[in-house]
Amino acid sequence: MAHGPSTDWGEDKAIGFKTKLGLWLFLVYVLVYVGFIWINVASPKTMATIVFAGQNLAVVYGFGLIILAFVMGIIYDILCSNKENELNEEDSDK
Repeated sequence: MAHGPSTDWGEDKAIGFKTKLGLWLFLVYVLVYVGFIWINVASPKTMATIVFAGQNLAVVYGFGLIILAFVMGIIYDILCSNKENELNEEDSDK
């Protein structure tokens, strides 16, 4: 019993845009994460500093990294969806 794809997705015309955007967002996240690691290595006592609501910098920065990843995922999804819609409309106009 052979099962094929349930839908025909066709060609992804936005693959170049998605790739570049994904790499840029990855670079931004890596730089922010390297900052977290650098502070931990260079000055661990700095991470023990209380900065917000009784929490130290390590906890706040760590949660910030998680939130940043979530927000960047949403941004990626919105921008890629908009680009796909734009390219599909251009294709249907032809």
